[in-house]
Formats: sequence, C-alpha cells, structure tokens
Amino acid sequence: MSESNESKTNFIGTYYNRDKVMQISKIAGTFAWIALGIYLFTTLNSFNQFMIQYVTGIYSQKGMSIFDVLGFFTPYLLQLVPGLLYFAGLKFVQHTLLILMDMEDNTRRAARK
Repeated sequence: MSESNESKTNFIGTYYNRDKVMQISKIAGTFAWIALGIYLFTTLNSFNQFMIQYVTGIYSQKGMSIFDVLGFFTPYLLQLVPGLLYFAGLKFVQHTLLILMDMEDNTRRAARK
C-alpha cells in the first residue's frame, strides 16, 4: 500500500475525547491479556492437579476404552475456551476503537480537500 504524505490532523473531536478513546483502547488490550493469563493459569493448575492424581492411580483405567481415557482430558481443554473468547472480544474492541478513530481522521482530512 502507498503511504500518505500528509501529516495527521490531530483534530480534537467534537463528539469524543481522543485521549479517552486511546486510554479505553489500551485498557481493553490490557484486560484481554490479563483475562487470558488468568484462564491459562487456572487451566494449567487444574490440569497439573489432575495429572498428579492420574499418575498416582486415583483414576483407574481398567476396562476403559481409549475414548473413555480421552474423556478425562477434554474438560481441561474446554476450561480455556472462555478465556480465549474474552481475549478475542477485548482485542476486537481495542482494534475497533482504533480503526474508528482512523476513519474519523481520514474523513475529516478528506472533507478539507
């Protein structure tokens, strides 16, 4: 893509405060990583507890098929899914705010020409 030679307008918007939108965007990005970290930590902690119990023989596998054994592990994989959804949603909010601000800036620049 070709880059624009024009400088940014730095227009202080009538309908929003640019600094507040940037702050909200940064907060959303930070919360996204915090949520992912918390869910990852709790998932790994639960999985480690399960593996200790599984290896020591608390969970017996006699007479079980491979599908039954795999069924032991699926809840720990699914425990991470809400964290991934929160992460994706908050990152979507962060980038959407930035894109909308760029659209506003480009619209004002185009209107001046």
